[in-house]
Amino acid sequence: MEHTSAAAAAPVVRPARPQDLPRLDELIREHVAYEKSAPRPAGLADRLGAQLFAEDSRLWVLLAETPDGAVAGYAACSAEFAFWDARHYLHMDCLYLAEEARGHGLGAALMDGVKDLARELGLGHVEWQTPDWNEGAIRFYDRLGATGRAKRRYALPVEGA
Repeated sequence: MEHTSAAAAAPVVRPARPQDLPRLDELIREHVAYEKSAPRPAGLADRLGAQLFAEDSRLWVLLAETPDGAVAGYAACSAEFAFWDARHYLHMDCLYLAEEARGHGLGAALMDGVKDLARELGLGHVEWQTPDWNEGAIRFYDRLGATGRAKRRYALPVEGA
């Protein structure tokens, strides 16, 4: 799945490859800092690569490239199950663009890639969340026609796991 338009300067959205892991690791760390989250432990690229490129992986990462071929953003997805609907959907865990890459159509290209991925997998919709303080992302998603749902996300550490 590679997405381009007829224009020579169109962004490219493509699946991540193992050789992209160092750049993906950089983008994830930028994303973590942007969201003011705790730093992640060392070895992220190795752990991620083992999961993402496993033969039975149900994880997908799409990368956005600038017209000059630089990887400038990513969308990370997995298939999830909606119990109330008794159907699977595509969960977009992360979408991030490097600050200098914003406002050039890469975010919309990534979202088109995510929708295409869901369609290819036979999944009827995509779900994701964004921090309520991220007004730029909220405006972007609203412009795409997405609808927000008010919920609070929780995390519960499990000792010994």
